[in-house]
Amino acid sequence: MGKLSIYGLEASPPTRACLLTLKALDLPFDWVKVNLMAGEHLLPEYLEKNPQHTVPVLEDDEVCIWDSHAIMPYLVGKYATTDALYPKDHHQRAIVDQRLHYDSGPMFIGTLLSLTKPLLFKGATVIEQSNIDAIADVYDVVETLIGDNEYIAGADLTIADFSFVTTICSLMVFLEPDPSKYPKIVAWLERLRQLPYYEEANGVGAAHFESMIKSKNFTIESN
Repeated sequence: MGKLSIYGLEASPPTRACLLTLKALDLPFDWVKVNLMAGEHLLPEYLEKNPQHTVPVLEDDEVCIWDSHAIMPYLVGKYATTDALYPKDHHQRAIVDQRLHYDSGPMFIGTLLSLTKPLLFKGATVIEQSNIDAIADVYDVVETLIGDNEYIAGADLTIADFSFVTTICSLMVFLEPDPSKYPKIVAWLERLRQLPYYEEANGVGAAHFESMIKSKNFTIESN
């Protein structure tokens, strides 16, 4: 296999999703920290790898791939010994893909990034209540998606779970899911925490993210 390097920041949910995938596949890789706060993602050498200047980036020998929702399927497709994490069955794969698109759009960009970007990069100190309410809307959808299944896309663990858990753990800094209203989300989160690589790949970075956000001492303003 080629030499794998992952460029990212542990606090970044998409980076953590890729770390979960790498650990699940037991793949050796080099970790390259990219300090977004210091602008390292805007340096010329990084822009050559990813002109979108986002994290994470996967480097597989001379190949560079960015966006976790592209990286995770690539890793499974190229290196996994089974298709369990990203099924080849057309219907099952479509379900996983739908979940990935929901994460990349409404969950991450539409909800989480709209909270974190002003706080971390624009000096905002106030969050509108409508942005917090949007998190509850996400939880409503996720509770329905889980349904009677143990995982986000069905009966088995997939890369969709890795995307969802990293984003939801970050949203929880702003709004914890009420166990009485979202029992399936709470049970699913506990199930993911039991993975042997969970704490290293997601727990540590989620704690870093929480510290970064809470250091901004923001307040929530009613609309």
